[in-house]
Amino acid sequence: MILIGLGANLPSPRHGQPQCTLEAALVAFGDCGIGILRRSRWYRSPPMPPSAQPWYVNGVAVVHTEHDPPDLLAALHRIETRFGRVRASKNEPRTLDLDLLGYHRLVSRGKGSPSLPHPRLHERAFVLLPLRDVAPRWRHPVDGRTLAAMIAALPATSVAEPIEERRN
Repeated sequence: MILIGLGANLPSPRHGQPQCTLEAALVAFGDCGIGILRRSRWYRSPPMPPSAQPWYVNGVAVVHTEHDPPDLLAALHRIETRFGRVRASKNEPRTLDLDLLGYHRLVSRGKGSPSLPHPRLHERAFVLLPLRDVAPRWRHPVDGRTLAAMIAALPATSVAEPIEERRN
């Protein structure tokens, strides 16, 4: 199971508000050889660490691809760039943020490969709650904890609220 985290808290020039940008990013995955198997609903979450910047819209997608982890991360960075992401400083507002959260059960902290699983995913409600939507039985490949256990261990200040889908 390959897991991608999606987030945005700034409008993009081409796609508009963050939720629209995230939907367009999912479409762009196909151009890069990344197929979507499932995706979570969208969640609103405050910036981390706390700041005055706008709240984020976040989600998680389960994907399939022939890319290995370094190539997949490079493809995600290319998509971010196409969507106007500029990497100037840590924890800055962004038009698009794509994180490689997990790549099957691979554990990697070495040079030349992304850190897998994402080193802070277990601390983030905006990752764990959407992940529960798409892979409720997922376990952390390092310590074996269940999603339920990781969610229960989140501090009360860790917030992610589902966004109601508008139906026409």
